[in-house]
Amino acid sequence: MEKEQTSIIFQRAFVKRFFRVMLITLLFGGLFYGAFAAIYATKTIYKVKMNYAMVLEEFGGKRQAVTDIGWHARLPYFTRIEQEVTLMNQTMYLGGKIEPMRLISKENIALWASGLLTYKIRDLRIWAIENLDPMNLLQGDYDGIVKDILQSQPINSLISDRESVKEMIFKALKSRPINEGGPTLERKYGIEVVSFVLKETRFGEKLVAASEEKKKRELIAEAENYAADQEASRIRKLYAAYLESIKAFQNEIGRKDGSTDTALFQFLVQQKWASAYEKNQAGQNTVVIQNTKYSPGITLPLPESNQTQIESPQITANTNVQKTH
Repeated sequence: MEKEQTSIIFQRAFVKRFFRVMLITLLFGGLFYGAFAAIYATKTIYKVKMNYAMVLEEFGGKRQAVTDIGWHARLPYFTRIEQEVTLMNQTMYLGGKIEPMRLISKENIALWASGLLTYKIRDLRIWAIENLDPMNLLQGDYDGIVKDILQSQPINSLISDRESVKEMIFKALKSRPINEGGPTLERKYGIEVVSFVLKETRFGEKLVAASEEKKKRELIAEAENYAADQEASRIRKLYAAYLESIKAFQNEIGRKDGSTDTALFQFLVQQKWASAYEKNQAGQNTVVIQNTKYSPGITLPLPESNQTQIESPQITANTNVQKTH
């Protein structure tokens, strides 16, 4: 009986001691975790990730960039972390917004444009130490350069020649000084301009409608000009053939001394008008025969459509003859 009581007492003591040890362990573990969390929250111990860097401000005012990857420690009251900087490719929208920016073209026409700059920080000392609020400074210079180029271009270039405009802007962002004799964007901010994309260039709905109407009128004018050119070419060819026929006719019938040239020419003129009369369409009322001095009279038939309405089948025409139906 006494052995059983002793065993129970030892079991109870063991359980109490176990719970006591567990409680003390949890307490110290909580205190340790809390202290570590407090230290980490104050970034006394901090971590530098890949493609990131930390800028520290020391007690004496000196600033330095930490780029080594891994865990680092600093004095809690004598240093502070000023900023964390990413070294990966970053993007910046024109005007700081994804929505298009309103601009004025060279012809004083309103347009909307959007662009995207991709850059990478190469020199932390220039970016984070020599420039106060470098993001806003870079945004202002970037917008100014792009707007200057876009607003100096004509409408046609911004719409139909976007590729060359985009390349012009990229070269300006990469190598053109911000001001005459001043630094470029890359030198001023310690960055590398990776790329530039001209995402959108568009105009208002009224201007688009006017442009479509203008294109329609241009197409109609081109078609009319083409038809006129074709007609002019046909007339030139007909005239050349007519001259060749006159020359051949003169060589066959005319005299070498030229005494028959006038009579032949007058005869050909009358034959031309006679042919025109024969081709007279229904409804045409007047046919004029050119006055000739020595040409004989010729007889012109009436058009078939009018022969049934007129009793006389023929009309005789000499000099200055005009017939009206």
